[in-house]
Amino acid sequence: MTHVTKEEALNYHIGGKIEIKVKTPCESAKDLSMAYTPGVAEPCREINKDTELAYKYTNKANLVAVITDGTAVLGLGDIGAVAGKPVMEGKAVLFKKFANVDAFDIELDEHDTDKIVEICKALAPTFGGINLEDIRAPKCFEIERKLQEAVDIPVMHDDQHGTAMITSAGLINALEISGKDIAKIKIVVSGSGAAGIACAKMYKALGAKNIVMIDSKGVIHDGRTDLTPEKVEFAVKTTDRTLADAMKGADMFLGLSKPGVLTKEMVLTMNPEPIIFALANPVPEIFPEDVVAVRSDVMMGTGRSDYPNQVNNVLGFPFIFRGALDVRAKKITENMKMAAARALANLAKESVPAEVLKASGVSELKFGKDYIIPKPFDKRVLTAVAPAVAKAAIEDGVARVKDFDIAAYTAKLAKGF
Repeated sequence: MTHVTKEEALNYHIGGKIEIKVKTPCESAKDLSMAYTPGVAEPCREINKDTELAYKYTNKANLVAVITDGTAVLGLGDIGAVAGKPVMEGKAVLFKKFANVDAFDIELDEHDTDKIVEICKALAPTFGGINLEDIRAPKCFEIERKLQEAVDIPVMHDDQHGTAMITSAGLINALEISGKDIAKIKIVVSGSGAAGIACAKMYKALGAKNIVMIDSKGVIHDGRTDLTPEKVEFAVKTTDRTLADAMKGADMFLGLSKPGVLTKEMVLTMNPEPIIFALANPVPEIFPEDVVAVRSDVMMGTGRSDYPNQVNNVLGFPFIFRGALDVRAKKITENMKMAAARALANLAKESVPAEVLKASGVSELKFGKDYIIPKPFDKRVLTAVAPAVAKAAIEDGVARVKDFDIAAYTAKLAKGF
C-alpha cells in the first residue's frame, strides 16, 4: 500500500478537491445574454412545458448528488456532517475521474430519517441521480427505500450495493474456478451492517441457500429476539453461536467487520478451495500471508491495493450511475446491479492490456485465483459496466430513453471523455 504522510494528505486537500467550470462560451455581451437574461428564459419556457427537457437543457443529465449525514464515515464512524465533507468531495473526484460524471457533495446536519428523506426529495429536481453515502445502518435502508419511492431518479446507497456488486463478481468467478454450485455452498458473513446485508441479499439473488450472518452478539439465529427487520431475513435455524462455529465447513467467508476476527484455526476448518473476502480496512479480518501460512487452496480478496483481488467500490458506483444517467433511468433495479456484477466478472476473464499490467506493477495478470476481480484502474470497466447497466435499465422499463443503440453507446464510451 502506498504510504502517505499526514502532511501530504492535508496538503492534498487544501482548498478542497472539486470546482465548477463553465462549459459554454461567456466572452461577449451576446454570450452573457444567452447564459442569463434574457436568453435563459427560452429553455425555462420549454422545460415548463415538458419537465423531461431539463435533461436536454441543463446539467441534470450528468449530475449526481453525493449525500451524507456523517454517521458512518469510512472507518471513522459518526464524525458528523462537516467532518465527512472531504470524503464526499473525494467521491465526487472519483465520479468525474473514472466515468466523467459530475457530482456535488451535500452534507446534511440532520439525523431524523424522515427529514433526511424530505430534504433529499426537495433537492431531487436538481440532479439526475442520488448517491447516498456513509449513513449508519439500519436507518440507511429506510432512507434509501423511502427516498426511491418518493423520487423519479436513481437512488443508491453505495456502502451497501457497491460492495455487494463487486464481491458478487468475485464470487461468480471463484465458483467457476472451483466448480462449486452456489446453491450448495455455505457462506459466512461477519458483519451485519449496510454492506453485509446488501451482500447477503445479492448472494441470495445469485442462488445462495445457506448464509450464516454474524453480528457483534454472535450468529444471527432464529432464537434471537433482538434483531432488526433486516437481520430477521437472515436468521437461520442453527446450533452455531460463534464465528468459529459457523466457519466449520464454510465455503466462503465475507468479512465486513473488524481486524483480526478470523483466525488461522478457523481457516483450517473451511471446505476445500474456500473463498475469503476480508474487507475490514486498512487492517483486514485476516491477512493473506496468514491464510497462505496454513493452506494454499484459498481464493482471497481484501480492501487493500497491495494484495490481489482488491474489492474497491470505485469499480462500481461511477459506472453504474454512468449507465443509469445515459438512459435517464428512474431507479436502479436489482437487475441493473446484477448486470454490473456479471460485467465485472466477465471482464476479469479477458486478456489484460499492457497499461493495466504496468500500473499494477506486474508482468502478468491472468484469470485465476489471484485475479478474479478487475483492477480499479482498468479503463475497460467503463465500457463493460455502463452499457450492461443501461441495457438492464431498458429491459426493466425504468429508462426514459427507449430508442438506445447499445453498440453505438459502447463505442462512444470507448473513445473516452
